[in-house]
Amino acid sequence: MLDLLPDLYDHYAEQLSLLPIALNQYGQKKIFWGEVVTIKCFEDNSMVKKLLATEGKGKVLVVDGSGSLNRALLGDMIAMDAVKNGWEGIIINGCVRDVGVLSQLDIGIKALGANPIKTVKLNVGEVNLKLDIANNIIVPGMMLYSDENGVAVSSDKLDLSIIL
Repeated sequence: MLDLLPDLYDHYAEQLSLLPIALNQYGQKKIFWGEVVTIKCFEDNSMVKKLLATEGKGKVLVVDGSGSLNRALLGDMIAMDAVKNGWEGIIINGCVRDVGVLSQLDIGIKALGANPIKTVKLNVGEVNLKLDIANNIIVPGMMLYSDENGVAVSSDKLDLSIIL
């Protein structure tokens, strides 16, 4: 399967909301989906590290870094933990680093851009709260669907058997 979102929109347009921000693809897995887990943090990836070190089978982490391009909220070590713990993907409204390594990891990773500077570590950030990214409300427990066409969320788990 090369595309997911066009087929989903053909069948479920009313149930999907497209995230209207330009995200770049960094992980090896180009198509991914899963249940949303959220983090809100600003230039501190302490909570990202902590959460991706836990079991993530069937889940996608959505990180609202307020669109900051000053520091990377995800790097190779944390991403490797995410792969080891079964996470399906990571969406970051902010930056990543170690993009050469990220491109080799079997996980979906999308972010606004890349920046080689690591974050401060102050254990600041909030987990599993409602996010507002580009006027789209993302709530823990929603479903997220991603491919090279974009990222969409739905309140309902969609039946993918009709398109797979």
